[in-house]
Amino acid sequence: MKIDIHPLTEDPTRAWKEISKTQRVIKINTKAPGAEVPSNKVRVVCMSDTHSLTHHIKFDIPEGDVFIHAGDFTRCGKLDEVIDFNNWLEKLPHKHKLVIAGNHELSFDHTFTHPFQNASACCKKTGSTLLDEIPTLGNSKESLAEAVKTENIRQYLSNCVYLQDESIELYGLKIYGTPWQPEFCKWAFNVKRGRDCLDKWEQIPENLDILITHTPPVGHGDLCCSGVRAGCVELLTTVQQRVKPKYHVFGHVHEGYGITSDGKIIFINASTCDINYLPNNQPIVFDVTLPKGRTKDDL
Repeated sequence: MKIDIHPLTEDPTRAWKEISKTQRVIKINTKAPGAEVPSNKVRVVCMSDTHSLTHHIKFDIPEGDVFIHAGDFTRCGKLDEVIDFNNWLEKLPHKHKLVIAGNHELSFDHTFTHPFQNASACCKKTGSTLLDEIPTLGNSKESLAEAVKTENIRQYLSNCVYLQDESIELYGLKIYGTPWQPEFCKWAFNVKRGRDCLDKWEQIPENLDILITHTPPVGHGDLCCSGVRAGCVELLTTVQQRVKPKYHVFGHVHEGYGITSDGKIIFINASTCDINYLPNNQPIVFDVTLPKGRTKDDL
């Protein structure tokens, strides 16, 4: 199915104002399922945007069968941050742990090779380098430079399955993960809105049970405190018209935390950190019904 590029794709706020006339957005309360999980279901626990702050989390991570982290698990992708996150993952009780990168994982993006060029027009500033635009979250500029140079970083995520434009099947459920998002001051995994974003979304297979992206689609969990929408227009179109997953899990926009639906797809912004970069948001938990004839004992 051919997905067209929306004429207002460069301005998702204006695009959503037009698109929303024919859309449903249903707010769903974030309430954890009951203690017992039926044999024909698996429990999925979702987090995102922990930004190397897992040691400051004051709540317990709920138990489940599958743990999903939708990116930005570090501040800038430094080796010690990745190792620390991997050690934290090891302590989680979930049988399967799936992780994608986000824009803060500089070392995971092999195309992120020129971080010190002048910031692009999207930053709306002049006379400064990109490192002056990035919120360093306590890291020095030297640390950012070091992170970019780290090689073979994926090998240090040994306690999970790392997905980068890749699929996995668990319990008969089809899951796909991708880290890309619309360009924002040339962070990691940034691509230009419109055709370049759509090229990434066209790699997503159809008939998924769970789609994991770092960016939200426009209209769901993407509203910034400034009133601007940061989601991707073509991602929403791709998800609704072609991929049609049962669940779409993402993060990136901290203040967009929560669950919405269009009546067919469940959209989950699982950002753990709030707008102040404090890890205050609880993991989002849901139970997925397995394909007919499948049980958790099959894997």
